[in-house]
Amino acid sequence: MADKFKGYVQVYTGNGKGKTTAALGLALRAAGHGLRSYIGQFLKGQVYGELAAARKLKPLITIEQFGRKGFVHVTENPDEEDIRRARAGLEKCRRAMLSGRFAIVVLDEINVALHFRLLGEKDVHGLLDQKPAEVEVVLTGRYAPPSLLKRADLVTEMKDKKHYYARGVRARAGIEK
Repeated sequence: MADKFKGYVQVYTGNGKGKTTAALGLALRAAGHGLRSYIGQFLKGQVYGELAAARKLKPLITIEQFGRKGFVHVTENPDEEDIRRARAGLEKCRRAMLSGRFAIVVLDEINVALHFRLLGEKDVHGLLDQKPAEVEVVLTGRYAPPSLLKRADLVTEMKDKKHYYARGVRARAGIEK
């Protein structure tokens, strides 16, 4: 890894487009400086363009998905399979963060996993309690809980002002997926 730096906790949240894209942009910027990033994608189990791009940038950018194909179905009680996958994903993120191999660890859609009660806030705070000083941790997704907003060093809220999705435009390869 390149020269060590002080790592902070960042949160990208809000109902607007661009949270994952901002985290990927940070990883791309870091790769330009020879820094390695690990991106754990909670709730995602489909093929997205960033997966193919990350393969080309390995070992500078590593992405793992913890979700199933399709979507998490929100019900009164979360599905045990989704809970198991989220817990296993959090543990993979913890190991990546503690490995000494990565300058940046992104927990993509972790806030949504919390909102769907696949994990508890205590679980994420426990991970942050173990954060090495030289690792930057980024938490993305809508619904960031107040406790994580308070704990973060940087919070960016994406706001939806206008989106072509409202006109029926579906997710496009290379743009939204």
